[in-house]
Amino acid sequence: MRYLTYLVLAVLAGACASSARVPATTAKSVGQLPSSPLYREIAKQDSALTAAFNAHDLDALMALFNSDLEFYHDRGGLQSYSDVRIGFGNLFHMNNGIERRLQPGTLRVFPIKDYGALELGTHEFCHRENGRLECGSFEFVQLWKRVGATWKLARVVSFGH
Repeated sequence: MRYLTYLVLAVLAGACASSARVPATTAKSVGQLPSSPLYREIAKQDSALTAAFNAHDLDALMALFNSDLEFYHDRGGLQSYSDVRIGFGNLFHMNNGIERRLQPGTLRVFPIKDYGALELGTHEFCHRENGRLECGSFEFVQLWKRVGATWKLARVVSFGH
């Protein structure tokens, strides 16, 4: 499994490096095209993730994650499946109306041979704090593992907080 971790980090570094060299007008075209079946499938999975998160449905949300999840958060460090479940549970318990939105035009998808797909993007989280709506946009890398006929999030890197 450490190999997959290194693979995700290497692909992330390569994607960031290639994005830096690609003019802004064409950067979104790197990866699978929105019309490709893989892109549509991962976009559908991301939508399911967003729907479960926004409904604060902890069971539906956690059903999207693989049991051997490694979630790397720039502020929270490395978290396991159980750590993430507790964290989301605590977040939802705050009852501050937190919601996630994928930023339009930021979704990029890359196939990972004999494993699944890599998803890159930017999501925005908004919640109420002291009577005001607070929002922030953060980048993420998600490695989706194909498990039979389903997809599971196996590795997540969330940064820029």
